[in-house]
Amino acid sequence: MNFTRLATSGLILTLCLAVQVRASEAEHGVTDINKLSNEEISKRLENPLTNLWSITFQENYASFEGDAVNGDRTVNTAFFQPALPVPIGEDFDKIFIARPVIPWVKRPDFKPDANGGTSGDVSGLGDIQMVALFGPNRVDGVVWGAGATFKFPTAEDDQLGAEKWQAGPAAMLFRFTSRWTLGFLAQHWNSFAGDGDRNSTSQTDIQYVIRRSLGGGWSLGMGPTISIDWEADSDNRYTVPVGIGLTKTFRWGKTPIKARIEPQWTVLNPDDFGEQWNIRIQVAPVIQSPFREGLGRR
Repeated sequence: MNFTRLATSGLILTLCLAVQVRASEAEHGVTDINKLSNEEISKRLENPLTNLWSITFQENYASFEGDAVNGDRTVNTAFFQPALPVPIGEDFDKIFIARPVIPWVKRPDFKPDANGGTSGDVSGLGDIQMVALFGPNRVDGVVWGAGATFKFPTAEDDQLGAEKWQAGPAAMLFRFTSRWTLGFLAQHWNSFAGDGDRNSTSQTDIQYVIRRSLGGGWSLGMGPTISIDWEADSDNRYTVPVGIGLTKTFRWGKTPIKARIEPQWTVLNPDDFGEQWNIRIQVAPVIQSPFREGLGRR
């Protein structure tokens, strides 16, 4: 599967969902997302347990260096991330979401070439992740969520994935005010099956978010992800980035779209092959949820 096929699949899925939602609107008269301001939509999308439906396309362009390569090498990762939360409970006061993250990866090829060295790149579908979270349906104050997270051995090349089935716990805690979004989403995976010739995995990712609303759908802040590889030695265990990015939520016709660009710098990285910096670009169209209830409690 290449990126063109991945993007086409995502577009088809988005169009199918839009058709289903419009039919549901006609039948049930659900609340129109266009009644929410750009500022409100921007704030709600910061919440991993948001009640809004969205389709996120994300591009990460990163520079790596280390003992395993000569000079700087780049890694390009494109993500497709549909988020389709479902309100549940007698009065729709809870939210459940199972959010897949589908990556397409281009990275250096470490397999020896005809001359015994390494050159060129390898690209294709990576290991698909999915996080499932459950928590209160809120848009202000303290919001928590808990659940499970998974990684599936879907990579098209053995250098693009771990070739292991992985699972573990996930948890989030956020604080939303009129101007600030502060919080984190933590996930941990341990391998439990897969290719017996590959090493076992034990990895923790912690995304921390610090953002301030500037009004008018604009916000400034960061949301990097700290990664810890517990199976690696101490020199290759930690990846700790910081960053600063600008976000704008606007309308394209009647469709709300959240766009973000966020450069990040890594202050602690693996010695063998570690990220030095990356630029993250996100575009997230928002589509109407078919659930007329569950608009979020304040």
